[in-house]
Amino acid sequence: MSATRPVFYVSDGTGITAETIGHSLLTQFSGTQFSTNRIPFVDSIERAREVAALIRARGEAMGVRPIVISSCVDQNLALALGESGALVLDVFAPFIEPLERELLESRESRVGRAHGMVDFDTYHRRINAMNFALTHDDGMSVDYDEADVILVAVSRAGKTPTCVYLALHHGVRAANYPLTEEDLEHDRLPPRLRAHRAKLFGLTIDPVRLAQIRQERRPNSRYAKLETCKSEVVAAEALFRAERIPVLSTTNTSIEEISSKVMSTLGIERVMY
Repeated sequence: MSATRPVFYVSDGTGITAETIGHSLLTQFSGTQFSTNRIPFVDSIERAREVAALIRARGEAMGVRPIVISSCVDQNLALALGESGALVLDVFAPFIEPLERELLESRESRVGRAHGMVDFDTYHRRINAMNFALTHDDGMSVDYDEADVILVAVSRAGKTPTCVYLALHHGVRAANYPLTEEDLEHDRLPPRLRAHRAKLFGLTIDPVRLAQIRQERRPNSRYAKLETCKSEVVAAEALFRAERIPVLSTTNTSIEEISSKVMSTLGIERVMY
């Protein structure tokens, strides 16, 4: 495998747009290993040049040309980033010229302009959904009446990051329920989930990968042993089949893909930005 390629998501705002698009692009290249960094609020020429110097230094240290995925709207910032010697990809570039032709209007390349169309109702919906996800994480609260979806899986299968993504990006009120050993002893749903069957979505994972993740969290514990992971995953998948719960493996699936599948399967509408 070739050397790890450094990737920087650079933005004059939060960088979430650049990171989301960039991650989707990079997943298409399984033969290359990437190390990624998000650099937000690059909103001046001076800051852009500082970032360019940092990127150039990282590339020289790693012996490979960096990649920059930028959502900076000011073209002067983009030019300054180009001093890094990196491959600079502007996420807006493919769309600006066709839109200018169609609308008979030139773009206004002002810093922060991309954030001037905020729908505050949508914003508050996402914040409320985030609060919901945090209070309903890992079974802390089991009041699921207001949930849009309840992710069900064994521990460390990807429930929490998916719930956070669903909340922040789509305003979806996502709760998650961790299947315990006691839950897995039976072939029926835990009682607290039965009334919310239509909201359930199961996540599974390859036991070897699960053991690796758990080993990082609790080294050399029974919790992290491969035999434990195999047993739990087999039991959870059997439960999902018996109860006809839709399920998706998170082993080689991005959070964006998991979220999209959850929403399409359960018929959840996306927040319109």
